[in-house]
Amino acid sequence: MNDSPQIRTDVPPSGTGCVECEQTGSWWLHLRRCAGCGHVGCCDDSLGKHATAHWRTTGHRIIQSFEPGEDWFWDYESETMGTGPELAPAHSHPLSQPAPGPADRVPADWQALLQE
Repeated sequence: MNDSPQIRTDVPPSGTGCVECEQTGSWWLHLRRCAGCGHVGCCDDSLGKHATAHWRTTGHRIIQSFEPGEDWFWDYESETMGTGPELAPAHSHPLSQPAPGPADRVPADWQALLQE
């Protein structure tokens, strides 16, 4: 994925949490960063599935994990995982932000909610 025009190494992430979950006061399990525009969205195991929704509405097909210690990329179109170039900082949400997060919005029964 290193040579994809879908990847912009000069664009920082949109923030430290899922854009849409932040707007609605929701929470997420894990975060994904659009390699094209920096949009941070929640993963498909989260209630909102906002990273995938972002791809569907924009066509920005490559994401990178936005979790500490993870640097893998995913191409929605080809459904392949791979590696890619280093994107602009920050490379993950803050270490102080738990997964799921943010801590003050995660309900006690979050595991049951994700299984529904």
